[in-house]
Amino acid sequence: MLFLYNLIVHFAGFLLKITALFSPKMKLFVDGRKEVFPVLEQKIKSTDKTIWFHAASLGEYEQGLPVIEKIKEQFPLHKIVVTFFSPSGYEVRKNNTVADVTVYLPLDTKKNAQQFLQLVHPDLVFFIKYEYWPNYLFELKKSNTKTYLISGILRKNQLFFKWYGGFYRDALAAFTYFFVQNEISKKLLQQLGKSNVAVSGDTRFDRVATILEKDNSLDFISQFKNNTLTIVVGSSWPKDEDLIVNFINSNTFNVKFIIAPHNIKEEQIQQLKNSITKKTVLFSEKEGKQLATFDVFIIDTIGILTKIYSYADIAYVGGGFGNPGVHNVLEPATFGVPILIGPNYSHFAEAIALVNMEACLAVSNQKELNEALENLIRNDDIRNEKGHMCSTFVQMNKGATAIILKNILND
Repeated sequence: MLFLYNLIVHFAGFLLKITALFSPKMKLFVDGRKEVFPVLEQKIKSTDKTIWFHAASLGEYEQGLPVIEKIKEQFPLHKIVVTFFSPSGYEVRKNNTVADVTVYLPLDTKKNAQQFLQLVHPDLVFFIKYEYWPNYLFELKKSNTKTYLISGILRKNQLFFKWYGGFYRDALAAFTYFFVQNEISKKLLQQLGKSNVAVSGDTRFDRVATILEKDNSLDFISQFKNNTLTIVVGSSWPKDEDLIVNFINSNTFNVKFIIAPHNIKEEQIQQLKNSITKKTVLFSEKEGKQLATFDVFIIDTIGILTKIYSYADIAYVGGGFGNPGVHNVLEPATFGVPILIGPNYSHFAEAIALVNMEACLAVSNQKELNEALENLIRNDDIRNEKGHMCSTFVQMNKGATAIILKNILND
């Protein structure tokens, strides 16, 4: 099966080069990987000590950031290497300041794995949440490199638990320790004969909790809000926006809206703006405008949504009408904001917990969205209670980073 897997990876690499001719995202995926080895040769010397973190995309990077920061404090003489699989992670965080080197992860061929590890020669390796690349793991096992999974999630439908997944199960032997989010993941690993497992929780709680300690002010958002009740729509997709726009256009409340779409392509942004009948301004055209006179603010840029949530009185987090589902609900939660989401959230434990607590409301159609928003707008007590539940939920679930660090440093 490993032979077949390697054939598939090589074939996928060929197909990606073809796809890159027609897809800007795939072009980033392919072209970015051409530079990996030259960059590593330039930035890492054979005498350097290094620690490698791998994140699939932006969400996993943010999830692992508390651990990256603490490891950097504990090992100040090591260079930190961060790799991404997805362009949506790398392109947003390629200029981060916590890592000494940030690159794409080359495709999981045996040759790539050997060359990458020869150049990086890490003392410690961390995979964040998932992405188990067999060839990299087999090479790490050969070199006896200490390798950890942090904030891991295991599910029964993964390849490890299939009859044909033997080579994938064998790759797990590379891990020195598994730090998982829940008891289900621990039990699934134990079924595979793994006893080197601890339930540490989710480091994202540590990540979002520290946001409160930072300066989250944005003058232009403050000017727009102008002490008016504000609904922030974060990481929205077209289906989310259809419902939200219908509410914006029909409601008569003294409420303002900030929309930060997941995709910020110019054509889609203009379509969104044109669909709104209230007075609307884009981030890209805000200069010289009297922002307080607008009803809707569309954020056609990236990297500031977290700070914007600090101005929210109500948050709608997008993605819940698509697959795999809703985006990060913890960022608005940490600011004590009541949350609305779409119906697809079953893969996200934090969303499930918040919905069960009724701090987060899941809506499936226009009627449910309208009723939920109207209730939160009209009732200050309900809005404040649900917001308080959200912030308490985040504070009560902190501590995963400390558990991970304690185990690693005592190893």
